[in-house]
Amino acid sequence: MSDAAWTDLRSLLEYKCAWYGRELVVIDRWFPSSKLCGACGMVAAKMPLNVREWTCDCGAVHDRDVNAARNILAAGLAASACGDGVRPQRESSRTGQSSVKQESQRATAGIPRL
Repeated sequence: MSDAAWTDLRSLLEYKCAWYGRELVVIDRWFPSSKLCGACGMVAAKMPLNVREWTCDCGAVHDRDVNAARNILAAGLAASACGDGVRPQRESSRTGQSSVKQESQRATAGIPRL
């Protein structure tokens, strides 16, 4: 992964977005996208990379990659709608609470489930 030149990809995306009048929304690299339950907003405790599927305390079963993709989409939409960056709060990472403000409706509402 360290050889993947992520900085170059981001620079290219920033350039292309500026060229075409688009907005590039970047979420914080420490945003807990894989560990954040898309149904209830709880952040799971440590989760090793070999865990590919997990069940939240609320009963929702998540595929790690699909859940992360939905959470990244929701965070990007929230950031573009609110005009502010999305990054985990230091306190929330210790308490296990989500860093994204929780509304009465799920952040992934309206996103079709696969």
